[in-house]
Amino acid sequence: MPVPYEAELREIAGRYPQARSGLLPMLHLVQSQDGMITPAGIEACAEVLGITAAEVSGVATFYTMYKRRPVGDYHVGVCTNTLCAVMGGDEIFAALKEHLEVGNDETAAKREGDRATVSLEHIECNAACDYAPVMTVNWEFMDNQTPASARQLVDDLRAGKEVSSTRGPTLCTWRQAERVLAGFDDGLTDAGPAAGPASLVGLQIARERGWSAPGLDTPGSSLAGHSTTEGAPGSSLAGHSTTEGAPGSSLAGHSTTEGAHGSSLAGHSTTEGAATGEGDD
Repeated sequence: MPVPYEAELREIAGRYPQARSGLLPMLHLVQSQDGMITPAGIEACAEVLGITAAEVSGVATFYTMYKRRPVGDYHVGVCTNTLCAVMGGDEIFAALKEHLEVGNDETAAKREGDRATVSLEHIECNAACDYAPVMTVNWEFMDNQTPASARQLVDDLRAGKEVSSTRGPTLCTWRQAERVLAGFDDGLTDAGPAAGPASLVGLQIARERGWSAPGLDTPGSSLAGHSTTEGAPGSSLAGHSTTEGAPGSSLAGHSTTEGAHGSSLAGHSTTEGAATGEGDD
């Protein structure tokens, strides 16, 4: 049975030379429409791409951003990777589980008077260690959290209050965020600050001390005489475009991309990634 968003699935597939490359954003669109990965959504993606439902399911069950049960209007993630954990992430996650009366990757019950629902999961590194312990809400950063601030945050979300990311826009719902990840612009790309003081400390020190990068033709520069699209001889980037990672690195052979809104996805392709290894507590 056709889904009402089939035309948009085909629009996404048409963005790519190989239509199958559109599967990940297509799955985000399914979530934005159905609230989760549904059998109908899987079948629709398979039909549009000319692949089997099993192949679509294999992708949808690999990445933890794809949910096979409903999440809340606001999906709260608490980083429990090493640095955030020792800086208080584990304590924050435990406090929220108790406060919301849920386990990992579960949605809190909607109480009388609540205007929105909240779900909770622990997540792996968000590449925001300079703001540890960090949380996300619908993939937007909430920096330098404490158990008390985290409890207040989820209470505000449940009450329907307007909440802004510490380095991004006013928070939208999870379904709205999923539509952005499907590649449909919400006009908020430049809303809110993109970088905070902790990320700019090195730049500030360099300016105070008059430091600058050597010019391309400066004697002794490792880049002297070389195109800006190639690495210096003997370097880890030698012979490689600056849009590729160094040999042996996790980005080798992959082009870099940027996420929207200065979010936890910034700098990561939405078409790549590995399972975070999260498990139920």
